[in-house]
Amino acid sequence: MRGSRRPLRPMGVRGRMALGFVVFALATAALLWVFQLFLLAPTYQAIKTHEAKNISAALTRQLESPDLDAAARDLCAKTGANIYVFDQLGRSHVGWKYSYKESLASALSQREAAAFFDQVNLQGGSYSQLFLSRFSGAEGTKLLVYASTAQASGLWWLVVVEVEVTMLNSTVDTLLVQLLCITLILAPLGAFFAAFLPGRIARPLTEMNEAAKLLARGDYSIRFAPQGAREVSELAGTLNYAAAELSKADALRRELLANVSHDLRTPLTMIKGYAEVMRDLPGENTPENVQIIIDEAGRLNDLVNDLLDLSRLEAGALALTKERFNLTESVREILGRYDKLADFSFPFQAEEDAYVVADRLKISQVVYNLVNNAVNYAGEDKTVSLRQELREGRVRISVTDHGQGIPPDKLQDIWERYYKVDREHRRAQVGTGLGLSIVKNVLDLHQGTYGVVSQLGRGSTFWFELEAAPEEAGPA
Repeated sequence: MRGSRRPLRPMGVRGRMALGFVVFALATAALLWVFQLFLLAPTYQAIKTHEAKNISAALTRQLESPDLDAAARDLCAKTGANIYVFDQLGRSHVGWKYSYKESLASALSQREAAAFFDQVNLQGGSYSQLFLSRFSGAEGTKLLVYASTAQASGLWWLVVVEVEVTMLNSTVDTLLVQLLCITLILAPLGAFFAAFLPGRIARPLTEMNEAAKLLARGDYSIRFAPQGAREVSELAGTLNYAAAELSKADALRRELLANVSHDLRTPLTMIKGYAEVMRDLPGENTPENVQIIIDEAGRLNDLVNDLLDLSRLEAGALALTKERFNLTESVREILGRYDKLADFSFPFQAEEDAYVVADRLKISQVVYNLVNNAVNYAGEDKTVSLRQELREGRVRISVTDHGQGIPPDKLQDIWERYYKVDREHRRAQVGTGLGLSIVKNVLDLHQGTYGVVSQLGRGSTFWFELEAAPEEAGPA
């Protein structure tokens, strides 16, 4: 559209850092110039005034001492200041001048000293003034006079301190030359840093940004080079881990789709085939054929229900209905339903009944899925053993088969939602192949623990633990 403007792109890291270096260099130079041109003399004068106040305060504390004159002499020698003490009538009691330094107070008559006392009193008891020295050279040395009044021994006193303030013309000129040199050095140095350092720091981020775009388009083989600052290297490691996890999840997703498609197609094919036979062939409408259709429809229903349950569990949309129940009796009831499996045995060892506070239906689903998994991979003895243990306030249920076992490098992955230990998909005798993912999610909701111990050629033991509830406790 005519007149429309493209939105401005935000400044990148390199531009922001370069701008930051330039602003920092300019701000540093500006501060140096301001302090040297405008604040050097006021700061120096404030320091000299503070020095005179300290000398006056130290002498005021000695006004009632018989060694007042000696104290004034020592202060004069140590600080290089002129020190005088007058009474309220203008009479001089202490007068010490440092070397041949010029002094204004020493030339005061008694009447002038008394008038000065009154002037200081009218100004609140303290007075500070800078005078141009009559004997100063071209530098224009000044004399800072600080006076204060104090009461001691029933009398009022005037303490006068004079310190020299050397004008800083030559010093300022020297500093200005140095400051100009510093500015001339700082400007190209700042420009160099602004051009070089941002690119060096931002280059790894730019490369990561380009690689991340490839990752977003599904190229999970991309790798991020750890380079630059520590935080950038750590970010590269995190992105590499994310790429590996995404690659694994994508591969497992593809495998799940293939497995689910196989599990859906098989019962559908059988249902369709037997239905067509019953329709087309006289005498085939038998109870046996109808039962096959019912069984395959049930298997199909189980698969769909497991997929829906897994989806709800991972989305956190499945609420728990907790109650106190007998876990031991629940396991016995579940095992009673497996008696119809020919040639399989399900021994259950439990020394006493254990109670838990949990969702009875969900925990039953956990036991079902673990037993189904053991049946799928049971050994030639076709025995699935269950054991209950109570220890330290927790109850553990273990399910053991004597099948092929699981390789050690795959034990950490078997709980993943798309993972299968054997890549060759085979139709399960019981269950849908999604059981361990459902087990993991249900136990996570109950804040339970779970695990597996397996040896190749000897079988596997899957277990889970829940907090035990006292037998005499009421309903949760």
